[in-house]
Amino acid sequence: MNSFAAIADPTRRQIVELLAKGPRSSSDIASRFAVSPSAISQHLKVLKTAKLVRAHVAAQRRIYELDRAGVDELSGWLDQIRLFWADKLDALETEMRKGRT
Repeated sequence: MNSFAAIADPTRRQIVELLAKGPRSSSDIASRFAVSPSAISQHLKVLKTAKLVRAHVAAQRRIYELDRAGVDELSGWLDQIRLFWADKLDALETEMRKGRT
């Protein structure tokens, strides 16, 4: 699953937003949602498969955090889109200024 498909789900987006504030245990993440811990576990699995989060074991807990590589991939795609629009808007501004003189 690609990263955009993974964050298409609102619960997964909220998990990513939560993890943007720092690492959290799976039980802490689950406690913040009105769905079962099993459902959150499935959402985390999807995010992990999409390389947006990673996990490590600390004692009896699994700690999740954002995976920088996956987030950077999303950011890079968005940067390309921003450049496309920036060029178009700059050209529009140039044409509008020509019309004023």
